[in-house]
Amino acid sequence: MRPTLPPGPAVPPVVQVARWIARPTDFMNRTRREYGDVFTVRFAGVGRFVFVSDPMLIKQIFTAPPEQLRAGEANWPLIPMLGERGTLLLDGREHLQRRRLILPPFHGARLERYRGMFAEVAREQIAGWPRGEPFALVPRMQAITLELIMRVVFGEDEEPERLKQLATAMTDLARAGQNKLAMIPWLRDDFGRYSPMGMFMAVRERVDRVLYEEIQRRRERGGLDQREDVFSMLLQTEMTDRELRDEFMTILVAGHETTTTALGWAFERLLRHPGMYERLRTDERWAEAVVNETLRLRPPLPLVGRVVKQDFQLDGYTIATGETLTPCIWLTHRREEAYPEPYAFKPQRFLDKGPETYAWLPFGGGTRRCVGAAFAQLEMTVVMKTIAETVDLQPADPEAEHVGRRAIVLAPKRGARVVARDRR
Repeated sequence: MRPTLPPGPAVPPVVQVARWIARPTDFMNRTRREYGDVFTVRFAGVGRFVFVSDPMLIKQIFTAPPEQLRAGEANWPLIPMLGERGTLLLDGREHLQRRRLILPPFHGARLERYRGMFAEVAREQIAGWPRGEPFALVPRMQAITLELIMRVVFGEDEEPERLKQLATAMTDLARAGQNKLAMIPWLRDDFGRYSPMGMFMAVRERVDRVLYEEIQRRRERGGLDQREDVFSMLLQTEMTDRELRDEFMTILVAGHETTTTALGWAFERLLRHPGMYERLRTDERWAEAVVNETLRLRPPLPLVGRVVKQDFQLDGYTIATGETLTPCIWLTHRREEAYPEPYAFKPQRFLDKGPETYAWLPFGGGTRRCVGAAFAQLEMTVVMKTIAETVDLQPADPEAEHVGRRAIVLAPKRGARVVARDRR
């Protein structure tokens, strides 16, 4: 059978990529209405992508062997931030081996030990929030999630000044990575210190310098086998310094950026539905349901990718080697047969029934499912409950916030603006 591609928009690729950058959710929703659950888009300077939003077809993609479909290869846009040797960029046996190394600190009994630390850090940060005046919640969430992942990675007993130095650099890097100009394909190259990529790389070099210094300092200090932090654990493996740097960047970035965005969305949605926020204080199952529904309705990442390495049969099409399949999280989460009233924020839908494996994809799926999924869900649950127990929140603006971009994540456009008051 001759390789074929599903139909898709006929407008020029430069128009398609412009629409994707400017209004991604409108682009996805409109294209599915016109072409169905499988369609092809063409982005100038990037290539072709086959979007898929049928759960059964996504199952077929997620369960395909790595020699046929490769996720690491599809994550190439992350290379400037994460490097080429972190878990997200690896494939096959190499990926599975690295995954086994990373998984233990983020699961099971060890994960439960973080619960108290999550609440403690949240309370410390909340104490510094403004009272009685509007402020954007997303940057405040970023401060919490970054400190939490840094304590897990570097250890709670690490010198505060060293952690502060790295946290400042990581915050600057995240801000530099949010420049929309850097998403334009022909501006991804480094054209000098004042170009979007040039400015980004300058900040990244500062982060790299701190990370390499810490690698060297820990090795010289010794006693790694006496510590339980992720940094010391990975330093005892056979990974090269470059691999260590890329893995630490992967954990630090993946471990806070998407959670930051999801927490912002959780409060933006909760505060526009009377009674939902207050219920967080007394009902842990409700908090867990809010996490699931937030990640359904407002997934920070709208899609994942798989590069085809051997011709792949999908929905009657033969997708040729070299093409990219794109399971679309955003569209899959809006299927009415899986989620009645799919555009409504209804955490109660998850109180009696957990998420369906291939219809709820905020952490991807298959052997590539995010290793930090359980960590992120517990973190969100504890942080939300702690905030609700500490302060009353109200939306600062009457209108709901639209979806905006923070680099590759889809975040509240105004940063989830709220007004906080101490509970009485």
